Amino acid sequence: MSTKSKISAAMLAGAVATALSSLALAAPLTEAQVKAAMDAGKEKCFGVALKGQNDCKAGPGTTCQATSTVDYQGNAWKFVDGGTCATMELPGDRKGSPEELTRDLPV
Repeated sequence: MSTKSKISAAMLAGAVATALSSLALAAPLTEAQVKAAMDAGKEKCFGVALKGQNDCKAGPGTTCQATSTVDYQGNAWKFVDGGTCATMELPGDRKGSPEELTRDLPV
């Protein structure tokens, strides 16, 4: 195998691995994963995740995990320690919410 062929094969393998890992991140959380987080004392908190770091739900047209497109997107949630959601202090006097918010939505 020539050096050029080896490099092309390595690049292709890397691209496939990246595509597969991206799909895995964007998959919805399973019921078991959600239950495990809730059993561990976590709660869903809307409007606290940074761009691409939400645990699930990021509005219409998104698949789930890591699909928020705006920091503190109001319709995207992240698991946080139970009882801390509404008291989290975020930039711009924002607060988290156990309910979906209408602020900081993508345009």
